[in-house]
Amino acid sequence: MGYQDTAVSPVLITGGAGFIGSHLAERLLAAGASVRVLDSLDPYYDVRLKQANLARLATVGGGRFEFQQGDLRDAAACGRAVAGVRAVVHLAALAGVRPSIADPVRYMDVNVTGTQTLLSQIADPAVVFVFGSSSSVYGGNTKVPFAEADNVDRPISPYAASKKAGELIVHAWHHLRGNPVASLRFFTVYGPRQRPEMAIHQFARLITDGKPIPFFGDGSSRRDYTYVDDIVAGVAAAITPPRPFAVYNLGGSATTSLAELVAHLERALGRKAELQRLPDQPGDVPITFADVALAERELGYQPRVGVAEGVERFCRWYLAEKQAGRIA
Repeated sequence: MGYQDTAVSPVLITGGAGFIGSHLAERLLAAGASVRVLDSLDPYYDVRLKQANLARLATVGGGRFEFQQGDLRDAAACGRAVAGVRAVVHLAALAGVRPSIADPVRYMDVNVTGTQTLLSQIADPAVVFVFGSSSSVYGGNTKVPFAEADNVDRPISPYAASKKAGELIVHAWHHLRGNPVASLRFFTVYGPRQRPEMAIHQFARLITDGKPIPFFGDGSSRRDYTYVDDIVAGVAAAITPPRPFAVYNLGGSATTSLAELVAHLERALGRKAELQRLPDQPGDVPITFADVALAERELGYQPRVGVAEGVERFCRWYLAEKQAGRIA
């Protein structure tokens, strides 16, 4: 499974300097594809981490890798980025539920206006568009596992609303323009190079530093954690979608409680966690759980890395990077 075309026309990855984007770019380059990255290098977290990702891609890809710095809301930058590409994987976005509650206007500007601006610059009707959506669109859905046909009209955070809006925008663009589109709902992606503020990375840092970790609620909330290699395999498969428009869940298709996650980290790091018990956070949901049957049938998607193994892999990477002084 994966993208094997080795022709000269590149695949554009917006947000390709980030966590998922850099892993996807690395996979496509390894398969012989040409890759162009558009990224604003937003300082939401340490820009040096993104620059390190870009340096790695330049080493892997050589002349088949190109980086363009630019903002999604800049039509000229988007026009330059999409020129001559065969596919666009749109991963660039302001991420995170809690920060979106503090700054909803900026989230809508970047995630919604930026997506529309990018689409407006694509003139070639053959360009495939893959949109990175989120499991957050399911809101407080209590029917599990979550299926693509479930109602997603009641998001409970600005971030979730922006991702639902993005799905609607790309559908309208597909309807009017005819370009093939796949919207991918990612479920809690983790692994090496994960953003520092995300739970697994943050918890690993605090545990190794002997500091308390923020532990929201009673530990019973459950998430469908998905290892980044599995997500990237699904995205690569979606670059050539099996039908003109489709929405797919990409998840681990299993759930892990917050308490279980902490136990996995303790085992992998060889240290006990000190818990800072806090109330549930606004915008958080009690469970996420992906029904991936559609992605299995149409993309050949198969999540292969369970959470215990994935956390172990992440912690090995984290400890090695920390010892080398490349991360805090």
